[in-house]
Amino acid sequence: MRALLLPLQPRFIIYTAVLILTALLLFDELDGYPSIYVVVLLILFGALAVVGTIDLVQTRHAVLRNYPLSAHVRFILEEIRPEIRQYFLESEKDGTPFSRDKRAIVYQRAKQALDKRPFGTQYDVYSPGFEWLAHSVAPKPVVKEPFRILVGGPDCAKPYSASVFNISAMSFGALSPNAIRALNSGAKKGNFAHDTGEGGYSPYHRENGGDIIWEIGSGYFSCRNSDGTFCAEKFEANAKSEQIKMVELKLSQGAKPGHGGVLPAPKVSAEIAETRGVPMGVDCVSPSRHSAFSTPIEMMQFIAMMRTLSGGKPAGFKLCIGHPWEFLAICKAMLETNIYPDFIVVDGKEGGTGAAPLEFADHIGMPLREGLNFVHNALVGINARDRIRIGAAGKIISAFDIARVLALGADWCNSARGFMFALGCIQSQSCHTDRCPTGVSTQDRTRQRALVVPDKADRVHHFHQATLESLAELTAAAGLDHPSQFMPAHFSRRVSPHEVKSFAELYPPLQPGELLAGTGDKRFEVPWAMASAHEFRAMPHAA
Repeated sequence: MRALLLPLQPRFIIYTAVLILTALLLFDELDGYPSIYVVVLLILFGALAVVGTIDLVQTRHAVLRNYPLSAHVRFILEEIRPEIRQYFLESEKDGTPFSRDKRAIVYQRAKQALDKRPFGTQYDVYSPGFEWLAHSVAPKPVVKEPFRILVGGPDCAKPYSASVFNISAMSFGALSPNAIRALNSGAKKGNFAHDTGEGGYSPYHRENGGDIIWEIGSGYFSCRNSDGTFCAEKFEANAKSEQIKMVELKLSQGAKPGHGGVLPAPKVSAEIAETRGVPMGVDCVSPSRHSAFSTPIEMMQFIAMMRTLSGGKPAGFKLCIGHPWEFLAICKAMLETNIYPDFIVVDGKEGGTGAAPLEFADHIGMPLREGLNFVHNALVGINARDRIRIGAAGKIISAFDIARVLALGADWCNSARGFMFALGCIQSQSCHTDRCPTGVSTQDRTRQRALVVPDKADRVHHFHQATLESLAELTAAAGLDHPSQFMPAHFSRRVSPHEVKSFAELYPPLQPGELLAGTGDKRFEVPWAMASAHEFRAMPHAA
């Protein structure tokens, strides 16, 4: 029935008009002897009608399924993209090419197309902000191993072997059912992990059996009581599923840390209500803070409970770094309680979201590299780095992005943007309107049909596979055997037209145990003194 109503949708107006004109011209041709003009117009509009119908039923291009005929304008513009590329490059201020350039690389890898290009770099290599990886004069052979890292500390009974590249947190509700299906099916094909986001563990996550990292936010979706508080029984029932490999407590996300969120009542469908455990017809609220704990020590106890209730699976937390002393307070709570998370995911403030206030998206939270290096050094400084793995998220798309954050302290990376591009996202920035043109971020069934799950699942898998192959080539070119061997000294950044610094200079390390012994490092000395395991806010006497 929905398929029959598609021509009545406003976005099909051009296709519908062509069908009507074709029918009228055909009727005119049959009604006596037609003029040559009618025949020409009939051939023209008949051909357009055929093209539009093919657009509607083909499965490779989501935007054409949702916008038959009219979307061809986009593909025509893409054909002349090399001529307009320079305009966008010249508009950049930090040496980073226009984001569409990386999106094109994702599309090419997802579609198994050639991702090479002529005429060398598109960067201004003498512009401040340009970064590069040093290569070796004795490169290693390119290895074919999948690059995995074991997550799980001494208290973890079921450690997980994770890929170094996984799907970052994106919730059902923010994404369509078909998008969730395709992501998880692709993760299954490629043997990597899919983070649920805080929107709950939905039937669409379960459907294809790909490895799941279950994220628990302040709304406790899929594990909440009717009053919005955490429900241990519901958590245990879901967390012991064989599909769920790790459980992750979300403190904040990079795009809008400290903000929380609201899914308006009209968007709370029956499926979303069931998945999240909330009533229909009522605003679905994610508070800006958790109700299950209020101090660093209580937070560590909550993580220990998550690990126990899940049957001993890796338990950790995700955050965007804000006040440094608050993370150091969490470190002090680890020391005081002897409870350590198995992993920490650092989300950079450059991370994406379906909707966020401009002030939060632009100016709140610490960028990924600074936050990641801070967390890595803090754990080194309390002698806990060897038992806690670190994940990193925030605009990670290419193999170079992965290698760079591994050098700064990450053990693995998560990507949302890259895998959305693999699904066919064209960055129309209509996520919050429910009018996504490619079916990725909409609950509109007529728009979701554009995203054909088997085709896009293959693209998710191919993008992951091709990116790891590129990472293997970078690793070999640097003279290394495994990407975990990347160090800050391998990377350099131009800080001015006449000065270059290595990451080792830009991100100086702490020594093992330095925070416990007392540090003179100004990045840590004052916030460490301000931090308390018994409260998140700074100690008044130390401030």
